[in-house]
Amino acid sequence: MTPVRMRVVKITIAAAASALALVAQSSTFDVASVKPNKSNDPPQANMPIGPGDVYTPTGGYFNASNFPLVTYIFFAYKIKGNQGQYLLEQLPDWVKTERFDIQARASGNPSKDAIRMMMRTLLTGRFKLAIHTEAREVPVLAFVLAKPGKMGPQLRQHSPDSPCSTATPSPAEQAAAPPQPLLATVDGGFPALCNGIFGMPPTVPGQQRVGARNVTLAFIADSLSASAGLGRPMVDQTGLAGSVDFLLEWTPDNRNAPQPGAEPNAESNTLTLEQALRDQLGIKLESRKGNVDVLVVDHIERPSEN
Repeated sequence: MTPVRMRVVKITIAAAASALALVAQSSTFDVASVKPNKSNDPPQANMPIGPGDVYTPTGGYFNASNFPLVTYIFFAYKIKGNQGQYLLEQLPDWVKTERFDIQARASGNPSKDAIRMMMRTLLTGRFKLAIHTEAREVPVLAFVLAKPGKMGPQLRQHSPDSPCSTATPSPAEQAAAPPQPLLATVDGGFPALCNGIFGMPPTVPGQQRVGARNVTLAFIADSLSASAGLGRPMVDQTGLAGSVDFLLEWTPDNRNAPQPGAEPNAESNTLTLEQALRDQLGIKLESRKGNVDVLVVDHIERPSEN
């Protein structure tokens, strides 16, 4: 009996080792180049490198130029508003100002999330980036329904039967079908693409308008936190499950906006973000305590040679 048991153990260990090797290989680019960029060229990439899931497969090729390192970190860790605010405070200035080109290739045709994992490995190897996550209870602005059980006119549950592409159009497709397909809409004026928040043409000059389909309210709250400037992260506490579609329009950079919970100024012709959330999405902001996952930077340094 003993020899049989030993053979089983050896096979199990070998299988586990093989699986670990496969995971390690799948989270590493086959070849990668990191170079400083001191040009004044506009930054560009062959895929959206924000937190959303919009993505057209590239055959494993990643090509981005003239972005600051912080942009690659945000891409790799899928960082949105709340985590971004805490992370930026910890990073040295050069991470936010010095720009880099990164070209890399992986086998097969990996997903966007797989490429994010490969980017993490690359940042660890070339920039010695070390990050861990901590859960902290902090003051937040909570999304809650202004009227229990009722959403606003520009917020709806996403229909699972609705066509929902996440593939960005090619440059040739954009040139052949103006206006750009990224701004194409479906019924109700919602963006045609899914799984990301997109800028939309405003209905009033000077306003900012965004929309999305097939995203969670947690994603919306987190994404808006970075641009809201309200001093506290926004989190979803509506209790609504599943994904939603939404359109939201407000007056940006309103320095005279009332504090959260204050009465709107009837003489003002601006539309604060808080007012827009209530009137258009049926969501009000409440001051509460909430748990936020915070990324803590343990180490980072300028890149090693290729």
